[in-house]
Amino acid sequence: MTDPTHAPVVPEVANPWRAMWLRPRQTIQSIVDRDPTQSVLLLAALSGFSQTLDRATANNSGDVFSLPGVLLLCLVGGAISGIVGLYVAGFLLRVAGRWLGGTADSVQVRAAVAWSAVPVAWSLLLWVPQLLIFGSDLFTRHAPRIDAYWWLYLAFVAVEVILAIWSVVLLLKALGQVHGFSAWRALGTAVIAFALVFVPIALLVLALFALR
Repeated sequence: MTDPTHAPVVPEVANPWRAMWLRPRQTIQSIVDRDPTQSVLLLAALSGFSQTLDRATANNSGDVFSLPGVLLLCLVGGAISGIVGLYVAGFLLRVAGRWLGGTADSVQVRAAVAWSAVPVAWSLLLWVPQLLIFGSDLFTRHAPRIDAYWWLYLAFVAVEVILAIWSVVLLLKALGQVHGFSAWRALGTAVIAFALVFVPIALLVLALFALR
């Protein structure tokens, strides 16, 4: 007979980088049971690098810096911002999760946040063919190669968007698992965490406008 005083043991996941895509709850539970710090900083850095590349594209950073300069700035700045963002998000999602009855500590929440970014980390591979095809046009306002192959560029963008959306789904699943509640309550946790940051900022901005 199964001892009711003990939770069932979750089988260890052999390759969490692959299993996280389709089995997020089992995978994150295996990770936090074994080593909740596993690859967390690496994933945060890779995710930050990917997101910073996207921002550099949107901001036409190549109009100011050379292509190697843009890539180096994105690599260093993205890694730093990714790790800092991991700790900020981990703190906010732990606090908000506790308000909704969650039980995870900061280390477990950071594991959920980091490992949910596996699709975003893998999306860095898409930059290899993009750089070979479009080169510096990815980061400049004037982009004749993108204009010529716009359909191919849009295909890359579409894949990146799909991967980003899937990362959000994985975050809700993983966050719900470590906190011990549903993905829907995890969504509420994320909304509260978002509000904890942006509501005070919005109120401050409104107050500054009112004082003008």
